[in-house]
Amino acid sequence: MFMPKRRFPEFKEAGEWHSVPLNRLAVRTKQKNRDEKIVRVLTNSAEFGVMDQRDFFDKDIATQGNLESYYVVELGSYVYNPRISAMAPVGPISKNKIGTGVMSPLYTVFKFKDESNDFYEHYFKTTGWHGYMRHASSTGARHDRMAISSEDFMAMPLPVSTPKEQQKIADCLSSLDELITAQGRKVEALKTHKKGLMQQLFPREGETQPRLRFPEFRGATLQSVFLGGVTEEGRSRNGNKHSSALVMGVNKSDGIVPMEARLIATDIARYKLVERDWFAYNPMRLNIGSIARWKGEREILVSPDYVVFKCITNGEPSIVPDYLDHFRHTETWNSFVKESGDGSVRVRIYYKDIAHIGLALPSPSEQQKIANCLTSLHTLITTATLELETLKTHKKGLMQQLFPSLEVGKA
Repeated sequence: MFMPKRRFPEFKEAGEWHSVPLNRLAVRTKQKNRDEKIVRVLTNSAEFGVMDQRDFFDKDIATQGNLESYYVVELGSYVYNPRISAMAPVGPISKNKIGTGVMSPLYTVFKFKDESNDFYEHYFKTTGWHGYMRHASSTGARHDRMAISSEDFMAMPLPVSTPKEQQKIADCLSSLDELITAQGRKVEALKTHKKGLMQQLFPREGETQPRLRFPEFRGATLQSVFLGGVTEEGRSRNGNKHSSALVMGVNKSDGIVPMEARLIATDIARYKLVERDWFAYNPMRLNIGSIARWKGEREILVSPDYVVFKCITNGEPSIVPDYLDHFRHTETWNSFVKESGDGSVRVRIYYKDIAHIGLALPSPSEQQKIANCLTSLHTLITTATLELETLKTHKKGLMQQLFPSLEVGKA
């Protein structure tokens, strides 16, 4: 039976769906940009859909004088981009919702006869039509582009139900899209707030005072120090004492994570010990942000090529690990690392290098207050991001159930 796995109650007895070729529901539009009357150039991004080319590439790829052969894309038209990517394995189909413009003749532009076509805007975000595209495309196609004739593309089978059921599905998914968009804005707003707060709670590069302080610390002096004056490099080796210790690595996105077995040397006697609240990084990857603090209870091991250092917390001056964990995301830190790297992707930045980073350091109690504030914000961002991903996962699962599989249907 050609039906979706899930239907709204009022349509459960509405009978089977059927499939209809795209060329019966829509017409291909091939209007050229004669005399270059339209200069707004659009592109179809797998991630963002139809958007201005300048916004996507941050520059104009097409130039005036070369736009006569471009297709005119009206508001409400759909565009197929044959370029494939991880996000769009057979190329994306997107609806133009931003206004009339022109697009490369490499794209296929079509317009539905029925203006109530939001249902298909959502359908083209599923993988239900991918099987047909792979079957209909020519062999020997370029590795980065689908090779399919316009006739075969327009013969693509599409699922069809009653207009009311299709609109109900579209309304449901559009509501979810609105929730996802709102949640995405919330995440971005929190990130922007945190970034702005950090710029005020930490002294900016070349300045000795922060622009914002908690009331109880206003007027308190800050001490000018170098990172090497409040941290100490860890040089302890594993030897034969920790044969069962976890061997870990560091990456930018996940911090300290288990090292893949194939990357661990057979002789781990030279591996470096890392204790709780110590920092570790690969000196060849610090310029991309691969540094992390170990927060576990038991000691771990990292490659002998790594740099390991700890905070001096009982000296004068001293630095709180939580504070340093946030400081490494500031403009001061990033600017120093960038200058040390000198633009090279193969540069090595050792402890002796970061030891020269200058800090205007508040008291330990103020450091902890700043760190607690930023950690709370980070927790809010993490929670909001998880909620966003949950909504996206829910939508993806719902789409798989609300649209029938054309593999079992008959065109």
